[in-house]
Amino acid sequence: MACKSHFSLSLFLFFISIVNPTISLEQGQQQNEETQIDCTNRWIHIRRLPPRFNLDLLSNCSSYPLFDNFCPYLTNHGLGPKTHNRSQSWYRSDPLMLEVIFHRRMLEYPCLTPDPNLADAVYLPYYAAIDAIRYLYGPDVNNSMEHGLELYQFLRRNDPGIWRRKDGFDHFLVMARPAWDFSQSVDIDPPIWGTSFLELPEFYNVTALIVEGRFWPWQELGVPYLTSFHPPTLTLLDSWIKRVRNSKRTTLLLFAGGGGVGATPNIRRSIRTECENVSDNNFQGNQGYKYLSYNKVCDLVDCSNGICEHDPIRYMRPIVQATFCLQPPGDTPTRRSTFDAIIGGCIPVFFEEQTAKLQYRWHLPEEMYGEFSVFIPKEEVVFKGLKILNVLMKIPRAQVRKMKEKVIELIPRVVYRKHGSSSSLRAQKDAFDIAIEGALEKINSRLTRRDFDQ
Repeated sequence: MACKSHFSLSLFLFFISIVNPTISLEQGQQQNEETQIDCTNRWIHIRRLPPRFNLDLLSNCSSYPLFDNFCPYLTNHGLGPKTHNRSQSWYRSDPLMLEVIFHRRMLEYPCLTPDPNLADAVYLPYYAAIDAIRYLYGPDVNNSMEHGLELYQFLRRNDPGIWRRKDGFDHFLVMARPAWDFSQSVDIDPPIWGTSFLELPEFYNVTALIVEGRFWPWQELGVPYLTSFHPPTLTLLDSWIKRVRNSKRTTLLLFAGGGGVGATPNIRRSIRTECENVSDNNFQGNQGYKYLSYNKVCDLVDCSNGICEHDPIRYMRPIVQATFCLQPPGDTPTRRSTFDAIIGGCIPVFFEEQTAKLQYRWHLPEEMYGEFSVFIPKEEVVFKGLKILNVLMKIPRAQVRKMKEKVIELIPRVVYRKHGSSSSLRAQKDAFDIAIEGALEKINSRLTRRDFDQ
């Protein structure tokens, strides 16, 4: 009970602003007046949903079976508790809170309209990933194909004209888990892992902003994972970027993650084996003389069993000290660590094409990957003995410097700034702004195609 009491106190104002949409509209209109933003083709209507689709899900934060208590991470409107009392930009953020943070940021969006008929898009403040917990872990798991049906019935019956005018094509929502968790076929019996939300024909028309989408469905749009860095002012963002740029990179390559300890050949096991076997004192061959400035060739930060998830200090300090950050796939192709690495100015090293390169095209344009990242096919490493170290050491130092600078340029694009941030920071697009632009363009494209096909 103590946890729920703390929850209700810390998010009291959040409740008021969501329950009373007039407040959010006034906030958006005020920001619009301050910045004089052109809202042409950018008007968004926030669909008012019953609290069972969002706030009630948060009030049960300690009650989901077989799932960790996420009550502590609801503070600061979903950013989580600060890493320490004097911190202004760093929080112990939980990736699951992306839906809550998006909802809070939407209340500040400068182009909100109370009239859905004037809107270019309709935002559904549905906490899909949180609602999915009861299907993924709880007693309702055998009814996973029902996930989303209650929402669909509400949209069709409550003020149905909002849904009917575009058949849902203009609606979008945010999902804080990979698409694979929502892609169980409705025909599988008995059910396997996941719900069937994205497989329901009822939601085929809705655009999903999701942390990791599949590569074929046209309704999914990848958005960056939630990290722990949420600056409230441009000064604090610039200060962090300056620190990252001036950081002395004393480690050549870093892997922060878990896995790779079993006997089965896989890329994580190959990384651990290579890192554990390399000696900092004997890698002078193969152009190793170029890297005498490094105190450590390879560093491993063990993040097994989720010990790093809410402790950014554990992995961000090593990241800021490393030149290359290895990004092997895990249960799914992409990783939150990719965005931690970018924020830390560490060059990502990918091992699958179907990773960030094919996911986050709005935030990390595909044509830029050769400028800020390295690709090494995992098959070459796991089955053909290719040494990651040898590949990285062949990259000229001048090129490494250019890649690092390009990574640093990307930092503002993958950061979710804090709500209520300064006007100077709001003038610079962050991950949220780019995601909304992407959603509007995606929706417009789909509507245009729909009208053409009719």
